[in-house]
Amino acid sequence: MPLWINASIFAITLFFMLIGLVGLIIPIFPGLLIMWLAALGYGLISGFDTVGVILFCLITLLTILGTVIDNIMMAGGGRKGGAGWWSIGFGMIAGVIGTLLLPPVGGLIAAPGVILLSEYRRVRDWRKAWIATRSLAIGWGLSYFVRLAIGIFILIWWLVWAFLNR
Repeated sequence: MPLWINASIFAITLFFMLIGLVGLIIPIFPGLLIMWLAALGYGLISGFDTVGVILFCLITLLTILGTVIDNIMMAGGGRKGGAGWWSIGFGMIAGVIGTLLLPPVGGLIAAPGVILLSEYRRVRDWRKAWIATRSLAIGWGLSYFVRLAIGIFILIWWLVWAFLNR
């Protein structure tokens, strides 16, 4: 491929990688998924050699790990605070719907709001409902840093792939 095409593919992929990283910093959209899709697009366009396959598999595992850790830490925080599984599930669904309907803050408002109301309905105690909601938010806050670190590692591994692919 001509140099200008390789440079363009690199620049476009880097742009989407950085957009995904911004999505991890400001949770507007699924940043890890955007980064994974950028790496997939890069591999499909530039080709998957042995190193590319290995690094893309690593990027895929990091993406899955980040998504699973996010959900486990949020749910674990909520459970630690006494939230019921139904409340956690409703809160996660509300978070997704809120993000889609009112980005970037819809999910950040909808998820804890639904958990608070759901827990109040379940236990009939505002204090216990608040503790469960606060614990879930703490779990989400901790998972934020883990997802961000994973996003940085995804970016680094893609850069290694891109520079080895030159």
